[in-house]
Amino acid sequence: MKKRLFIGIGFLLALGAQTVSAASAPPLTQLKVLKVESPACGFEDIAEGLAQTRCDHTGPNIRVFVLEVGYGREPHVALDGFAVNGTRTPVCAFDNGNLTDCTVGRKTVGYLYVFDLAGKQEGTFTFSNTSINAPGNKMSTQLYIK
Repeated sequence: MKKRLFIGIGFLLALGAQTVSAASAPPLTQLKVLKVESPACGFEDIAEGLAQTRCDHTGPNIRVFVLEVGYGREPHVALDGFAVNGTRTPVCAFDNGNLTDCTVGRKTVGYLYVFDLAGKQEGTFTFSNTSINAPGNKMSTQLYIK
């Protein structure tokens, strides 16, 4: 029995058995409110550093789009401190550097979140998350939606 085991291990080594390794998840590097959508204004692009929306999004059915680059543990999302529900879709980097929906064989580099304010109308939207791995950095973004 020992002889067969030894021969089996020697055979696997001779074949050059491959090892499988996985890269660690990238830490959070960016959080950004990309757009706010409402029936009153349609889609409003949110420029870097903008503290509040330019358009008055009052009324129901307001949605907020947030890009998260890297991997976070558990997002905390609120409008004036009240929890907000949403969905999360993975995004991948393509050769040209643009972020887009993931297809088979592409590496997920972050997530696009879409939050429904569920009848809430105006206030300070906040999003924060902590990296899933070292260095465990916490990032946050906020935007006043008027």
